[in-house]
Amino acid sequence: MNAPSPLLAGHTPLVTTRLTVPGMKCAGCIGKIERELAKTPGIATARANLSAKRVAISHDPGLDEGALADALLALGFESQPVADNPLASDDAERRRLTRALGVAGFGMMNIMLLSVSVWSGAEGATRALFHWLSAAIALPVVAYAGRPFFASAWMALKHRRTNMDVPISIGVILATCMSLYETVTGGAHAFFDSAVMLLFFLLAGRALDAEMRTRTRAGIGALLGRMGKSASVIGPDGTARRVAARDLAPGMLVLVAAGEALAADGEVVEGRSAIDNAMLTGESAPEPVTPGSLVYAGAINLGAALRVRLTRVAEDTALAEIARAMDEAGQSRSAYVRIADRASQAYAPVVHALALAAFAGWMIAGAGWHASITIAIAVLIITCPCAMGLAVPAAQVVAAGALMRRGLMVKDGSALERLAECDVAVLDKTGTLTLGTPRADIAALGPAARAIALALAQTSRHPLSRGLAAAALREGVTPAEVADIRETGGTGLEGRWQGVTVALEKPDGGGDGALLATMLRIGETRRTIPFSDPLRADAAATIAALAREGLPARILSGDRAAPVAAMARALGIPAEAEADPRGKLAALEALKARGHRPLMVGDGLNDGPALAAAHASIAPGTASDASQQAADAVFIGDSLMPVALAVRVARATMRIVRQNFGFSIVYNALAVPLALTGQVTPLVAAIAMSASSLVVIANSLRLAGATR
Repeated sequence: MNAPSPLLAGHTPLVTTRLTVPGMKCAGCIGKIERELAKTPGIATARANLSAKRVAISHDPGLDEGALADALLALGFESQPVADNPLASDDAERRRLTRALGVAGFGMMNIMLLSVSVWSGAEGATRALFHWLSAAIALPVVAYAGRPFFASAWMALKHRRTNMDVPISIGVILATCMSLYETVTGGAHAFFDSAVMLLFFLLAGRALDAEMRTRTRAGIGALLGRMGKSASVIGPDGTARRVAARDLAPGMLVLVAAGEALAADGEVVEGRSAIDNAMLTGESAPEPVTPGSLVYAGAINLGAALRVRLTRVAEDTALAEIARAMDEAGQSRSAYVRIADRASQAYAPVVHALALAAFAGWMIAGAGWHASITIAIAVLIITCPCAMGLAVPAAQVVAAGALMRRGLMVKDGSALERLAECDVAVLDKTGTLTLGTPRADIAALGPAARAIALALAQTSRHPLSRGLAAAALREGVTPAEVADIRETGGTGLEGRWQGVTVALEKPDGGGDGALLATMLRIGETRRTIPFSDPLRADAAATIAALAREGLPARILSGDRAAPVAAMARALGIPAEAEADPRGKLAALEALKARGHRPLMVGDGLNDGPALAAAHASIAPGTASDASQQAADAVFIGDSLMPVALAVRVARATMRIVRQNFGFSIVYNALAVPLALTGQVTPLVAAIAMSASSLVVIANSLRLAGATR
């Protein structure tokens, strides 16, 4: 899939091709792809995204997808073009891993039950029977559940490289083969439980990782889902016909009815209305449009019909650019690979060397091939990185559960690591620091005026009308009998009450720091109704708590300068107003360029790229679907304090993670010499490996009280 260079990258003759690379498993794969592809003639840069398993390659137009795929294949990675929708997601791998995990779990539980009798001292025919039953379960389980590791290991070896799956595959296959040999020859020990248990733990990690990748891609799909699916194209003869969004072309004239979402970008050529453009501007109020106004895909026409001349369609629309920016910004997260992945880079060569040394050493010592290979298998199993692999996710799961009980849902397992590293908090205004719901102040209106205002407001979908109606209903107001109510886009509502013209319309001037205002007109009498968007009750306390954690806060909003400045003064923090999606993304990138690690908290669709680009991100539960999907965490309710709590818990989590890693290192320092010297059997090695995992889990459970 070829596309222009990413948003904000500037003008360049290069093109960007995105390829799916299913074989990317760890940080080593990313480094090799990015480093080696950049050496290929015609390729400027390559950016690998581990979470999406995709590579974005900037290259000369003369290189096609086939040449790029060949370059990747030479490195040992098969690739394929992305789907027709460049931002689509394929969850086939997630389904395969989930099925393999289920099979491994079934096999592990049944083999462990059978092994209890052997551990209890069963001998002779009884022990042989249980070994054969275990073999009957383990062989098909290993063959099926081990496929993700075996295929990856074979691909790596075929192209003369290694990865983490190579020693895992060797250990599982050797343990299974030795167990089968022991079973056939009537030996005392079989290690089917060790092999299947190893597969189960590793598949659990892979399946969770695939699930998080799917959720990450879902945010972009939610964003693109806001675009209209079709449009009414007006032909030369004046007739209109429905055309699918993918078939639209620049220059077409389309009719946009009231309540319809735009399917492409364009310029208004006829009509006056108001549009909901919050996804691009973050402004909670509708934006009036007249002939000459620019409108964008995904915006909703709230008033009268419009005729729009299309300027950009399909993947060239502003909304598609935002989605692409979210995708590209996510690429930067490859720099923050999980600690377990980074630590595991040394696993394959070290384990290979240790197991080979153990086998060779004992063969030289005259132990024979059976004893030597048994010791080598014990080394492979006892050095399995299950405890190290659990060091991060076990702590994350417990911390995420504790935060969930306090109203914050952590979506990405690695988000806590990034949250702990943040040093500045960037918060959107409307819907984040505030509740995002315009509230009308009707205290100055008399009973009749309130009844008239309610009668007019309850007939409109306009956010201010809804806010006004809600305020009147809370006061127990009964609507007046207003006839002939009609709404004019960009102007307001008008009707007749007792023979007098009444209306809700735009005021002549703005309010002093108010979010917005509307005008109630009864005959010749006019009354201004101010609206406000109040701060969350604990906004100031949350900013103070963030400051205590070392995160000074600032406001970055798409709203107008006046209300943003008023809020900044009230909270005593700096602010930037009228920032569009590109401006927000640029502000985040500028902070990162100065060495900061920003935490972004926002709710609007216009915050999507910034949420994706930030070091870590949080969205409120009232945020748009795309923003919730792009964010690392979502908090529920009117309280903002879960944001500060998340930072504190994240830092506690990373302390526990470091302790878990410390234990894992000590465990290997003690266990490996015992295995090398033949002091443990593969069964004891499997028990030791499982015990080390239990210690890590027990230490992680201490985080359950971290939110108190």
